[in-house]
Amino acid sequence: MRKLLLLFVVLSTMNVFSQETEYSILVKDIETLQPIENATVVVLKTKQVLLANEDGKVTFVLSGGSNVQVSEMNYEEVTLRWAVLKENEFVVYIKNKKENLDEVVVSQQNPQKILQKIVSNSKQKLNFPYRLKVYVREFFMLDNQYSYYNDGLVNFQFNKNNTTTLLVEQNRSYGLLETDISADLKGYNLNNIMENYSNFKYFEPLLDTKAKKQYDFTTKGHPTNKGIYIMSVSPLDKAKEAIDNFEIIYDPEKKLILEFTVSVTPANLDKMEDQTKIGSRNITKSFVKVNYRWDGKEYYVLSSNEEIGYDIILKDKTKNIQVRNSFVTTGFNRQNFTYKESDVFKEKSLFNKKNKILTNYWDTSGFTATDEEKAIIASLEYKL
Repeated sequence: MRKLLLLFVVLSTMNVFSQETEYSILVKDIETLQPIENATVVVLKTKQVLLANEDGKVTFVLSGGSNVQVSEMNYEEVTLRWAVLKENEFVVYIKNKKENLDEVVVSQQNPQKILQKIVSNSKQKLNFPYRLKVYVREFFMLDNQYSYYNDGLVNFQFNKNNTTTLLVEQNRSYGLLETDISADLKGYNLNNIMENYSNFKYFEPLLDTKAKKQYDFTTKGHPTNKGIYIMSVSPLDKAKEAIDNFEIIYDPEKKLILEFTVSVTPANLDKMEDQTKIGSRNITKSFVKVNYRWDGKEYYVLSSNEEIGYDIILKDKTKNIQVRNSFVTTGFNRQNFTYKESDVFKEKSLFNKKNKILTNYWDTSGFTATDEEKAIIASLEYKL
């Protein structure tokens, strides 16, 4: 009888731990109580890395228990025990480091030489075979109205020289587009964009020997993290071609780029002469932000956000097109893929790929949609 009772208890316990439970965490500043966007949440059992959305929220599914690590570059790291995560939308408060180190960094080397070294070292760190599982999504706007959406769970196999092979696990596309502008709404080339992040393609104008005549370089200590520097690069007033502003956050000791932003200010856009020829595109918005993860052992692309907007000149009208693209890495692995050549995704984007939905992959994507984004996706889904 005792043996049967013991067996029943063991089986019951195994059943509890085998069930998957959804958890949600809200990450907030302990003083301001404001949500912390892009805070990193690591489920230590599964090594899954999640990013908080603009509401400071992450959701994930877990079988059994796991401690959870919460961090952000400007804040002190916190590790949560699994026992406290049973409450839905558990709020974790983290403390700003506030070290106020915003002084100009004095160095014998000029900033461009430093940038050349950290770009070279970062590129070398990424130049080995590995694979990333990535959740990718795109929002399309036509004349300031959301008109199309696609997302997918994809796998990038990194080869020599940071070239990639792409396989698509699942994807979905919603919305209707006008035929006369559909050729302009093809979305991003997924292989190209990931290869650009790994090869640091965006920095090429800054690494050129003539860059000093076009840009002003300034390096400062990070305001809340003494082990990190920030390099700001902006176009000189006399620059004729340079319009991009750069902010590069890097570890000066390891010589690794942790984050960079490339953006164009309205003032710099005003420098550009509008094109009037039919088919011409005049940029109205340009923004890129890429984050890299260094966990003490592995270094890889963690997330990205890109926004591009432009007016396209048609025969009888001008239309504004905006595309917002996001990448979130959900898994890193040093193993190579095993696949057939026919499985390789050879198109540029998920734009016209037939829907393949096996699971609610977007709910465990590493990035939680906000209520506003969910409403946009739902409205486009109903158009079909």
